[in-house]
Amino acid sequence: MPISPIYSKTIHIPESAIDENGHVNNVTYVQWMQDIAVEHYASIGGIEAQGADSTWVVREHKIEYFLPAFLSEEIEVKTWVENIRRVRSLRKYEFTRTSDGKTLVKGETDWVFVDVKTGSPRAVPEAVIKVFNPS
Repeated sequence: MPISPIYSKTIHIPESAIDENGHVNNVTYVQWMQDIAVEHYASIGGIEAQGADSTWVVREHKIEYFLPAFLSEEIEVKTWVENIRRVRSLRKYEFTRTSDGKTLVKGETDWVFVDVKTGSPRAVPEAVIKVFNPS
């Protein structure tokens, strides 16, 4: 069960996302996952809540491709935080083609909260947890 509201945005697929097979390159989806995660986090005040001495880094990405997407198609990207543990957080993603509602890609990222100077994991502070689940 997600602990954060679902955040979404629409992407009109640009030519730069298309690979030699004529569809969106698999690496592009990973970039979009990271971009929307940062955008969502910033939109709810996460950057301010974490302070300058900590940040999130990726531990692991998982991604499953169901259908291809093509140039000029419109897709909706949704993301949400599934859980927060002591030093980690699991974020999920779903990419859907808007013209037919078909799911193209599902993914998840295991993020680790770390000290900027040492790179060592640090406990996710209460202020950060609250931006994901303010109730």
